[in-house]
Amino acid sequence: MNNLRGSLMMVAAMAGFAIEDAVIKYLAASLPVGQIMVLIGLSGALVFGLIAHRRGYSLFVPEVLRGAVLVRNLTEMLGAAAFVMAIVLAPLAAVTAILQAMPLVVTLGAALFLGEPVGWRRWSAILIGFAGVVLIVRPGSADFDPASLLAVIAVLALSARDLATRRVPVRVHSLQLSGWGFAMVAPAGLLLMVAAGAAPVMPVASQWGWLAAALGAGILAYAALVSATRLGDIAVTTPFRYSRLIFAMLIGFVIFGEIPDAMTLAGSALVVGAGLYTLWRQLRLQRAMLRR
Repeated sequence: MNNLRGSLMMVAAMAGFAIEDAVIKYLAASLPVGQIMVLIGLSGALVFGLIAHRRGYSLFVPEVLRGAVLVRNLTEMLGAAAFVMAIVLAPLAAVTAILQAMPLVVTLGAALFLGEPVGWRRWSAILIGFAGVVLIVRPGSADFDPASLLAVIAVLALSARDLATRRVPVRVHSLQLSGWGFAMVAPAGLLLMVAAGAAPVMPVASQWGWLAAALGAGILAYAALVSATRLGDIAVTTPFRYSRLIFAMLIGFVIFGEIPDAMTLAGSALVVGAGLYTLWRQLRLQRAMLRR
């Protein structure tokens, strides 16, 4: 029963993240992208800061500017800026499909920089997944969309964030990391506004409502994600992370009229398949080690 609940929570979390992405993409047609990031980032940091404070933690601690936490925050800032620009400028399904390569990049980074062992089977899966990304991006072809490279940058930056998270001291609470993560979105948005020469715009009532919806979807999705990881076995719940791609395709088609072509669908299948195989292989190795 816990695995069923965990799986349902994981699907709900992925639906929430897809909704948040879609609302940001919709709002970007009438508000500067950087301003959207500033408002959501500051609001999210405030929410998580208050929750952390109630539990006895503060966001204002020296660790925020030290070592792995600093690296995590800086890569969060770069990843957030690249990802938001990608979903605004490129098709939602294509960006989400590229994002699914993150577990493969994390596995690659763990092998190269953290010394974790990776066998030839997982190396093969990584190469297949990267081939799927190439099919989606299609560099050098007539269908190449430069904006899709922003999604690739986001994957690299957010994977670096996840690798840095593994080196964060255990005394740092996840609520603090979440609050800092949201806070980093704000300066990223400010930099985008400066780079684009965009002046701030006062949102109207409906836009404030959509901003609240994006923030609410993101926070509820995060809460559902935490619940999913606590309720169910990782082998059961983690594959449902890929449901985000299904939601993105549905939302992209219904709201934005986006229809993924055959190359995008094929690339998505390779990325998801490689990710699932890598997860299965990693869990199998972990179980074998526990039996020793």
